[in-house]
Amino acid sequence: MTTLTLSDIFIYPVKSLGGFRVETWEVVSTGLKYDRQWMLIDENGQFLSQRKLAEMALIQTQITHNGLIISAPLQEDLILSLTPELSEVLQSTIWGDSCSAHHISKTADTWFSRFLKTPCHLVYLPTQTKRGVDLMYAHDNDQVSFSDGFPFLIASKNSLNHLNQSLQTPIEMVRFRPNLVIDGCGAYDEDTWREISIGNIDFRLPKPCSRCAIPGINPQTAQHEKEPLTALSQLRKWQNKTYFGQNALHNQSGELNVGDKITVNLIGDKQPPIS
Repeated sequence: MTTLTLSDIFIYPVKSLGGFRVETWEVVSTGLKYDRQWMLIDENGQFLSQRKLAEMALIQTQITHNGLIISAPLQEDLILSLTPELSEVLQSTIWGDSCSAHHISKTADTWFSRFLKTPCHLVYLPTQTKRGVDLMYAHDNDQVSFSDGFPFLIASKNSLNHLNQSLQTPIEMVRFRPNLVIDGCGAYDEDTWREISIGNIDFRLPKPCSRCAIPGINPQTAQHEKEPLTALSQLRKWQNKTYFGQNALHNQSGELNVGDKITVNLIGDKQPPIS
């Protein structure tokens, strides 16, 4: 019997900016610690993403003992505290949710506005501020930070391998911005998983992830490309949306490590129902 393992863990501290891979990481009530705990908003409080500003893909993040380090071409690094002082509250809207987020600083605003060539503000969601998950798919106590809707996005290596067979130039998994990558299963086996355990943490997978334009943005150049979305729409289209990966919720806090064994505890009908 094939052993399933956790092959990659990715953290994206600032929504829609570049992330980084880690070997081990803490899981808290909102998901991976610090994941999408910061976000850029425009002057109207609306969240910003690569959908509107593809250049956000060129901004990289890293977390070290010095704090959150943000870098971009031809810019000096911006270094921020991992525990910002709570200051001015800016009402911030993400997919219709209004959140009481805290403004980081004018210095951070200037750094991002200069690089992105548009006025913006960097905000932070404190751990004591609760943002719930859609109760159609979640429990009352499920929480999320500034992710689109769920604490985790899970994908498998062989799903990407299957997609790459349809591409002239293979792509890397970072195009799909998953948190957790699983090795050892067949392509799109995750479509049938409803409950899994990774190490000592249990997960529910209630909903497949429909994909926007972001996988078509080259993270090295910030240029829009036809692939992989053209191929994906031919392989994974259902009800006028294309799908890759599964949204997930966790039942416990704890720690995840690359190499953790995975157990599939409950399977169900394919989501999406693509043969």
